[in-house]
Amino acid sequence: MHDLSLHLLDIVQNSIKAQARLVQVFIAGDEATDQLTLTVVDDGKGMSPDQLALASDPFYTTRTTRSVGLGLPLLKELCEMTGGRLLLESQPGQGTRLEARMSLSSIDRPPLGDLGATWSVILSAAGSDIDFDLQMCSNGRQRMMQTLELRQVLGDVPLGEPAVLSWIRDFVAEMQQEIFGGIHR
Repeated sequence: MHDLSLHLLDIVQNSIKAQARLVQVFIAGDEATDQLTLTVVDDGKGMSPDQLALASDPFYTTRTTRSVGLGLPLLKELCEMTGGRLLLESQPGQGTRLEARMSLSSIDRPPLGDLGATWSVILSAAGSDIDFDLQMCSNGRQRMMQTLELRQVLGDVPLGEPAVLSWIRDFVAEMQQEIFGGIHR
């Protein structure tokens, strides 16, 4: 995957497939500790200890259409290449928590990518019964977007409306620019 937004897309799609009703995404950068952390927490069906142990194995998947699942193994390898690690916690019926840590300054760390475009894709594909929180913070700056709040403001207008998705894309891009300085960071 060319950038971290694509990894986030893959992880959030896993949360949606796990029947999550709330998916929380935290992106945190800390130059003092040279850490970039991507955290995704969902309240989906979770994984058994056996599934959790196999989740980062490229030859294990719950899919019936393919016999490989490369999303988590690729992210784990990326974290390790940049001097970080991938932490995965899950309990059946209680959801999953993924934390990907990597060195902010590592030459092997891909850029964040276009989080605005990725977020609009996520929201256009997700059902109206799933809420998403997106929080970005770095060096004392913090911004957040919650779909529950957006739905309250929009009333009967669905998040999947093209004008709403365009606004969300621009808003998330603005958040990214303010917190991280753009998509190439």
